[in-house]
Amino acid sequence: MLPHPLLLEISPHQLEVVETLLQVGRFLVIFIVARAIAELMVRLQLPTILGELVAGVLIGVSGLHLIVPPETQAQISASLLSLFGSLADIQPSEVQAVYNETFPSLKAVSQIGLFALLFLTGLESELDELVAVGVQATTVAVAGVVLPFALGTAGLYYLFHVPLIPAVFAGAAMTATSIGITASVFGELKWLKRTEGQIVIGAAVLDDILGIVILAVVVAIVGGGTFTLGPVIKLGLAAVAFVAVALVLSRKAAPVFDWVVDQLKAPGDVAVASFVVLTLCCFVAQAIGLEAALGAFAAGLILSASKHTHDIDAAVKPLVALFATVFFVLIGTGMDLSVLNPFDPANREGLIVAAFLLVVAMAGKVAAGWSYFSSEPTNRLVVGLGMMPRGEVGLIFLGLGSQAGILTPALEAAILLMVIGTTFLAPILLRLVIPPEPAAVAP
Repeated sequence: MLPHPLLLEISPHQLEVVETLLQVGRFLVIFIVARAIAELMVRLQLPTILGELVAGVLIGVSGLHLIVPPETQAQISASLLSLFGSLADIQPSEVQAVYNETFPSLKAVSQIGLFALLFLTGLESELDELVAVGVQATTVAVAGVVLPFALGTAGLYYLFHVPLIPAVFAGAAMTATSIGITASVFGELKWLKRTEGQIVIGAAVLDDILGIVILAVVVAIVGGGTFTLGPVIKLGLAAVAFVAVALVLSRKAAPVFDWVVDQLKAPGDVAVASFVVLTLCCFVAQAIGLEAALGAFAAGLILSASKHTHDIDAAVKPLVALFATVFFVLIGTGMDLSVLNPFDPANREGLIVAAFLLVVAMAGKVAAGWSYFSSEPTNRLVVGLGMMPRGEVGLIFLGLGSQAGILTPALEAAILLMVIGTTFLAPILLRLVIPPEPAAVAP
């Protein structure tokens, strides 16, 4: 990528100064605002992830414009541009150009947070229990994909007379589940190791796989290319094989990992060795056409049988606390809540369609919680609500649709509102339906 023309006018020293100020300043804003609102959420007995999303909205395109993803086409706060420009002795327009060029590094940090979170989720998953709920998780995953996709596509096509391709794309945007948000909420509420938590996590992983396949199909159709079944089948088999290998390695590779760690003497041996496994799994997953996030979860599963699990957990949790915060805040920064304004005539069509999509998106996933058979009593509402948040996955679908130019402004707004609604409501509803931990009885 060629540098922005404005950057050619800046001296190397000025460029270094403004890059450093921007990089450090963004982290400063994210951590201070996110932590302040997270503390408020804790006192209100709400999940901290909700505070991180709210923090992102507050400082993002819907709020103060302190941190805005370049793809939103929004401008940073003029006062902030002036401040950084005066400190680096460059023009505000040049600060904006540097900001846009350096933003991918912030997204890279956020991806580390997501990978660390999913790694920790896999690490804390009880493999035997995860395998035990495999059938239930598969049923929930399939129902959670088919119901929103079919109802959303049919409703848009027949009720709102949306053309078939945009209707299919919007239906596809409702299929996936944000495993990052789900895992964070269940972990915080201490339900990750319960049967319901294992079903949801397993189903969310399968939803990720199914979402990849659906995305490949939809992109092929939208791109006007020739759709063939072969690549889709190949992709699906690769996903299944990847998960199967991870399950096998969880039994076989953990002793090898333990032996290697026992030979290491330098400080940070457990953390470094764990991240080697993490990055290797992410690399392999991405290399065979899958999502790197799936590789991160698989890495956690592989090391869940290690004798160093406690040490790995202790090493990874601080990284999750830091970098996953960046990930969730960035989701919030890209949410444009101006589409919620009903007094703007341009928003009204989108709001009507959004109400329909939100109902279908919630009902389809919640109904999936009743799709599985279990001989033991389980809280099916928790399972359904755990499958509800779309989060970053829904935004990815929306971004692809916008880039392809197949979505009308009203449909774009509707999909965005569906993503926002499910992302914010899921943590709140889960907190309401999950009973609080019983207070410990003093001896």
